[in-house]
Amino acid sequence: MPGLSLSLLGLLAIISACVARGPVGSKNAGKGPSKEHPKDTRCPPSLSRGWADEVNWVQTYEEGLYKTRKSNRPLMVIHHLEDCPFSQSLKKAFAADREIQKMAKEDFIMLNLLFETTDEHLYPDGQYVPRILFVDPSLTVRADIRGKYGNHAYAYEEGDIELLKANMKEAKKLLKQDL
Repeated sequence: MPGLSLSLLGLLAIISACVARGPVGSKNAGKGPSKEHPKDTRCPPSLSRGWADEVNWVQTYEEGLYKTRKSNRPLMVIHHLEDCPFSQSLKKAFAADREIQKMAKEDFIMLNLLFETTDEHLYPDGQYVPRILFVDPSLTVRADIRGKYGNHAYAYEEGDIELLKANMKEAKKLLKQDL
């Protein structure tokens, strides 16, 4: 709980800095520090990071666990890197697929991470990207929902969108069966 409080405090500080900077159309919006406002900072990017702006993303793994338990919806965790070509191509395919977007928005708690968590259950076969895992509301990582690659069981590529959709449906189905 202290970690969540610190995360929320940090988020409030960033938002306050953005609000103090002024509206988007103001003369300093989107620019770096100015003489008038030497501590001017840019607003943080959307939590979607380009994966799906219409989806409500959680900021931290801890927040995702809390919301998945409270809402009784599975958590989908996407590990990726901004400079990884495989992550970028998967992101484009993910964002372009309407069925995935609909499921992500309505049926899942969504989290995308640019860093590793301390929960070693989220890297059962190594730390690589892109990697997608599902966590059910009992807070169990569903290691049985896998991609198609033997050496990286939770990896997905741009061409694996149909498999990812099927795995999202499987995560929803397992949730209903487990209840």
